[in-house]
Amino acid sequence: MRILFIVLTMVIAAGSALACDVGRPVVFAGMDWQSNAFHTAVAQKVLEAGYNCKTDVLPGTTIPLLQGVAQGDIDVVMEVWKDNVTEVWNRGLRRGQVVELGTNFPDAVQGWYVPRYLVEGSDALAPGLKAVSDLPVYKALFVDPEEPQKGRFYNCIAGWNCEVINSAKLKAYGLDDYFTNFRPGTGAALAAAIASAFIREKPIVTYYWGPTWVLGKYDMVMLDEPPYEAEVFTALATSDYPVRATAYPVVEVVIGANRRFAEQAPTIIAFLKRYETDAALVSDALAYMEETAGTAEDAADHFLSTRFDLWSSWVDEPTASRIRESLP
Repeated sequence: MRILFIVLTMVIAAGSALACDVGRPVVFAGMDWQSNAFHTAVAQKVLEAGYNCKTDVLPGTTIPLLQGVAQGDIDVVMEVWKDNVTEVWNRGLRRGQVVELGTNFPDAVQGWYVPRYLVEGSDALAPGLKAVSDLPVYKALFVDPEEPQKGRFYNCIAGWNCEVINSAKLKAYGLDDYFTNFRPGTGAALAAAIASAFIREKPIVTYYWGPTWVLGKYDMVMLDEPPYEAEVFTALATSDYPVRATAYPVVEVVIGANRRFAEQAPTIIAFLKRYETDAALVSDALAYMEETAGTAEDAADHFLSTRFDLWSSWVDEPTASRIRESLP
C-alpha cells in the first residue's frame, strides 16, 4: 500500500505540474504583421509544450484586437506599439481592463539607410557618409535614371504616414534640391529595390523600418539625424514648409494582457513577464522566414531550437526540458 501511495502521489504531482492555469484555450491577438505572428507562435509553443495549455489566435487589425483584449475576448497581445495606439491602449489602462507585462523589444526603429559596403571597408565609395547632412556631397552615387542631375531617395510606401514624414524631411534638410523623392507603390517594390542594389553591390539610400526581414537579411547602416524632438517631429506631418527635422523616435513594444486573465493565470503571466527580445533578433527570425519561405511556426521552432541560451531564462528547468523535447 505504501508503494502504491507513493506512485499515486508522484503521478498526481506530475499531472498537476503540467496543468494549465486556465481550462480553456489561451487566446492571442493575431495582429496582421509578421513579427507579431512570430512572437505569438513562440508563446503558443511554450504554453502548449511547457504548460500543457491549449491556445488559439484571433486574427484581425490593431484597434479591434486591442479593444478585444480590453473586453476580455482576447487574453494576450504580444506586440503593443504604444506610440502608435496611444488612445485605445491608454484608455484600457485607465479603466483597469488591460495590463502591461513588460517589454517585448525596446528598439523598434525607423530611419534612412545605406548599405554597409558603401561606407565601410577598403573599397567603400562613401566612407565619409555618416549623416543625412552628408548626402549632397554624394548625390552622384545615387543617380536617378529619370533625373540624372539628382540622386534618388527611396521613400516609404506611397500613402503611408512615413511617406509624408520623409517628404517633409527632404524639404527641411534642404535635400529636395539634390534628390528626387521616389515613392514605391508597395512594400514589395521597396524591398525589391534594396535587394537589387545588394545583389549588384550598388549604392542606394532608402527609408526602412525594423524589425523586418529586410534589416535581418541585408547589412544596412542608419544615417545620423538630429536627435528626436517630439514637437519638431509632430510638425513634420502638419507643416507645408517645415524648416526643422528630427530623427524618428525609437519605439518600445510591450506585451499586454486582459487584467482578469492575468489574475487567473499567474504561471502564464510569470513567463510572459520574463519574455524579452530585441529588434535584431526579430529581424533575424523574419529573414529566416523569408529565405526559407517558412511560416511563423517554422521560425518559432528554429528560434527555440537555436536560442536555448535566451529563452530558457523565461521558464523553469523542467518546463524548458519539456519544450526542447517537443521540438521537431
